[in-house]
Amino acid sequence: MTLLSVEDLRRSFGNLVAVDGVTFEVEAGEIVGMIGPNGAGKTTTFNCLSSVIESDAGTVTFDGEDVTTLPPHALARRGLVRTFQRTRELETLTVEENVLLPAPDHPGERAWHAVGRTGASERREAEARQRALELLEVFDLETMVHEYAGNLSGGQRKLLELARSLMLDPKMLLLDEPFAGVNPSLTNEIVAHIEALNEDGLTLLIIEHELETLTELVDRLVVLADGRVLATGTPAEIMEHEEVIEAYLGG
Repeated sequence: MTLLSVEDLRRSFGNLVAVDGVTFEVEAGEIVGMIGPNGAGKTTTFNCLSSVIESDAGTVTFDGEDVTTLPPHALARRGLVRTFQRTRELETLTVEENVLLPAPDHPGERAWHAVGRTGASERREAEARQRALELLEVFDLETMVHEYAGNLSGGQRKLLELARSLMLDPKMLLLDEPFAGVNPSLTNEIVAHIEALNEDGLTLLIIEHELETLTELVDRLVVLADGRVLATGTPAEIMEHEEVIEAYLGG
């Protein structure tokens, strides 16, 4: 079953065409990697898919629904969630508070529940806190619960962003360079987490420059060059693709 379908996606910045008719699909349960040289349009494609910026043209269909014009929060509620290459934690909040922020359907967001401290609000808060603590334990951050997020290392911030994204219980996760700036040991840990999430049914689309790690992780690769899809296929097929070798690996 196709979970994400992208058709003829386009985005320009003045005279620069950053995304030029990008078309591809991701099946439910897949791990798909997106690669390409610098300036290929990978992050702009992600930004359009997640509505961080508006596309000029094209259609994004997620779980059978046209979501092209939906804002980021509406996409997240439907199960399409992304992370960023530069993590976006709130440094002056604790690790626990950062993970709790995206908890959906919180009664405390409604004035009456917030002021009256209703039973529904208190129960939902307890459930969200329990879920946050479970995720922090999964990502080995349980000892950092009360630490300010600004005191975390770069690798720990990557893990925190993963934990926070899972509070939304996504159907699909878009990961923008999850291994960037991470030491090899922590890279292996993040890979193991990704594989475990996928085994539990999560679909993933990953941008990454760490090609060796990515090719061992994903089912398929989508290669971008000059804002266009140059090739798609299994890692083995892509590594033997002459145009990919020339454009991405430098011949």
